[in-house]
Amino acid sequence: MLRAEGLAAFRGERLVFRDLGFVVPAGGALVLAGPNGSGKSTLLRVLAGLGRLAGGQVLWDGADALDDPAHHARRVFYIGHLDAVKLGLTVEENLRFTPGRPQGDVRHALEAMGLAELVDLPARMLSAGQKRRLALSRLALSPAPLWLLDEPTLGLDTQAIARFGDLLAAHRSTGGIVVAATHIPLPIGDVSELRLG
Repeated sequence: MLRAEGLAAFRGERLVFRDLGFVVPAGGALVLAGPNGSGKSTLLRVLAGLGRLAGGQVLWDGADALDDPAHHARRVFYIGHLDAVKLGLTVEENLRFTPGRPQGDVRHALEAMGLAELVDLPARMLSAGQKRRLALSRLALSPAPLWLLDEPTLGLDTQAIARFGDLLAAHRSTGGIVVAATHIPLPIGDVSELRLG
């Protein structure tokens, strides 16, 4: 279970949020909603251990999640605004050389996001939507129980969004947790919303 209690964070010298709290149980999903600049990305970075808290606590199964950053990093898979696609590598190589990637079926991960037919294509040849699908296909290889996703459907067509929904459902069915910042509804049911701003 992921729990946040009394969270506060600054971006630069501006207080972005304070006294923020929520609980996401195993298999749960939380959507962060609100206007641009309301702190959604900042909150995701804090939950990932990439940003500093000005106050409060992030708990994982009752223990301070950020007390051991290396251990917390193993339980988190974070996808930010940038796709982190290496343009000089092929589609398949981008997945094969993902740092910390467990041995897994790269072809299956590409099929999950409809990229199997592009396996040997240099990533520089991909459209913006295909690059986003490649970034999201990494989720199919991740053993991390906590997925933190910043605008995951950006640039995706309806078919790709449906495929992404299948990945989310499979992750949640095994007790995985999803926290996502988005401006559009995600293709998942039974989701809680936290409005910022």
